[in-house]
Amino acid sequence: MADGKIWTSELNSDPQVRAGFAGRGPVRFYDATLRDGEQTVGVVLSPEQKLEIARRLDELGIARIEAGFPRVSAEDAEAIRLISAAGLKAEIWGFSRAVAEDVDELVRLGLRYSVIEAPTSAIKMRAYGIEPDVLVKRVINAVKHAAANGITVAFFAVDGTRTELDFLKRVYQSALEAGAREVVVVDTLGCCGPEAVELLVGKVREWCGGAVPLHFHGHNDFGLATASAVAAVRAGATWIQGTINGMGERAGNADIAEIALALHCVYGVEVEFNLAKTREVSAYVCRTAGYQLEAWKPVVGDNLFVRESGAVASQFHIPEAIEPFAADLVGATRGIVLGKKSGLDSIDLKCRELGIPLTAEMRAPVLAAVKKQAVAQRGLVSNEQLRAIIASVQKQQAATQAS
Repeated sequence: MADGKIWTSELNSDPQVRAGFAGRGPVRFYDATLRDGEQTVGVVLSPEQKLEIARRLDELGIARIEAGFPRVSAEDAEAIRLISAAGLKAEIWGFSRAVAEDVDELVRLGLRYSVIEAPTSAIKMRAYGIEPDVLVKRVINAVKHAAANGITVAFFAVDGTRTELDFLKRVYQSALEAGAREVVVVDTLGCCGPEAVELLVGKVREWCGGAVPLHFHGHNDFGLATASAVAAVRAGATWIQGTINGMGERAGNADIAEIALALHCVYGVEVEFNLAKTREVSAYVCRTAGYQLEAWKPVVGDNLFVRESGAVASQFHIPEAIEPFAADLVGATRGIVLGKKSGLDSIDLKCRELGIPLTAEMRAPVLAAVKKQAVAQRGLVSNEQLRAIIASVQKQQAATQAS
């Protein structure tokens, strides 16, 4: 695909690849950064910080923001109050267990939308000491209570991908009969492969009917969350739940920016997501939560549009030769850095970027000095160091000419 900013493989457009999608979008995003993302080890966000993150999620075009789990946290309740009063375009959602007291707190806060969760796998029910029939009754009672109070409910089957299918069907259908409007397929431990996710989402769509909005909520324990989310969309999911930067416990949640970019660029599926704001929001969340990302992380990593290799720098003037999508698509800037792997083209490009004149005779000695400096300090050569190297080479060449 090549539309001026996207340079992926033409094979992605093959009818055999595209034919599998149940729909072409738009896919919308339900962001759980403020609840599930805060479960990242060591991260604690204040209500005021959550409000500021919510404002930025709104700018991203996130349609639904999960503001917190108010029954278990007074701070979450305060965050919900602040976010609900902020006048955002996004719907503000709460989170609740299938417990009447949890629902009562949603009602007290005036929330109009909420996930209601319940563990559905045999191992989870055993861990909680809940019998299957009791679990179904709890789901029915909680959903009825919420619906009676005007709350739109999305039923969230915890560990759904490890749940016996007949029981999972029973719980989903019971939740819908009790008044749930939407359902969420949940891969709580990230233990379901993309092909299996596609199979399960397809089954849930059959059980619940095509008119019921279907979500997918995945985790990244095997590094498959993005692929699984794409597979869920293939099977008919129209809502994808995830977090900024893939925040979350263990290996994290599905990264909504990765999913949005993959759907848009690779599969040509329409998404409601402002890709140009992606890196700005990612950086803000990192600063606020106090963690750093890998430089090579897809979409938002520092290294994605920065080139050190001389062999790559020689192609820098043709972005599509070295990148699958344009930097400005995600609000990034392209650049050259200098180090051990740099070449003559790297020196030329960096000097042009900095407005430093460089004669043909200086190129090779400057490159040699850059490589030597990079090896000596086991890292990149800064702009200031480059200027010093150029000044030194100029001085040496002037002295040689004078003699």
